[in-house]
Amino acid sequence: MERSKKRYLFYIAQNYSYAILRPLQDVILKRGDEVCWFLEGNEVTSAFLTVQEHRLMTIDDVKHWQPDAVFVPGNVVPSFIPGIKVGVFHGFNAGKMNHHGREDHFEIRSCFDLYCTQGPATTLPFIHLAHQFGTFKVTETGWPALDPMFQPQEDNPYQNKADTRPTILLCSTFSRRLSCAPVIFEKIKALALKGNYRWLVQFHPKMSKDIILQYQSIESDNLRFIETDDVLPLLQAADVMLCDTSSVLIMFLLQGKPVVAFNNRTQSDHLIHIKDEEDIEEALEYALSRPKEVMRKIETYCAHIHPERDGLSSQRVLNATDELIEQGLSTLKAKPLNLIRHFKMRKKLRYWKL
Repeated sequence: MERSKKRYLFYIAQNYSYAILRPLQDVILKRGDEVCWFLEGNEVTSAFLTVQEHRLMTIDDVKHWQPDAVFVPGNVVPSFIPGIKVGVFHGFNAGKMNHHGREDHFEIRSCFDLYCTQGPATTLPFIHLAHQFGTFKVTETGWPALDPMFQPQEDNPYQNKADTRPTILLCSTFSRRLSCAPVIFEKIKALALKGNYRWLVQFHPKMSKDIILQYQSIESDNLRFIETDDVLPLLQAADVMLCDTSSVLIMFLLQGKPVVAFNNRTQSDHLIHIKDEEDIEEALEYALSRPKEVMRKIETYCAHIHPERDGLSSQRVLNATDELIEQGLSTLKAKPLNLIRHFKMRKKLRYWKL
């Protein structure tokens, strides 16, 4: 007997994946279909699951449940679990290179049947790669994680209407080589004591604990350190972002807000670039003035990165996925065996059955 409901598995390995996939979960559940979560590895915690969300504990549970599709906000997914594999990305392309000397965002690891891209900047390269490999399809949908950012929000825990000071959001990547957090700490400490701004501080989940403790030590009425699996309310609450190379700055720009970039290697003209911590305050004041030329360049950039700002990307992802479920994979080439990668995944998951 044919199932009346479709089943969708959310395969995650990082805590930030919850916020990426929950807008998609909302769309799936509203139409009456089913969602289950599978948590891989020790860098993701079940504490972020709600009581209404269902978790499958083992690969055997996943295979028994027989998902129609698997959504992955990461780079890899095992081939031995059922369902078409859909890559929805864990962030935007920040231009970071992998150890092969290639942009990691466009590295094809032969795990996915469908890539749901965010905008022309990612769609066009992936279409080229789809023609080259022939093992996957590409559909430009927008990014599900951003849907709530483009929808009205009633309560934001990081906004303070009684405090009229500008709100600055400091974000930083975890790489010691690229992170601004340790370099600018003393300057941020001094600016927080000065009290001209309301500071919100949020770092990549892999940030070194010693740096986190540094910033937690200077919390006050002027500066708040936040650990969260959902950065969107922070982005909405801030007027300007101070950042380095973290791809979260792209999400901030998509709101039409300026970013002061410390030692950002791209030299993109939609960012306000600085290299010296002594220039931070002046750059923030410039950003808060909303300079017309900077704002124009931000709009041009956003149209290239993520043109859809209607909050309906999750629906488009689901439509593209269902279309491939109906079509099947017969028009795609077989993927390379990638025996080493799949052995590593089996070893990590401790799963050796066929």
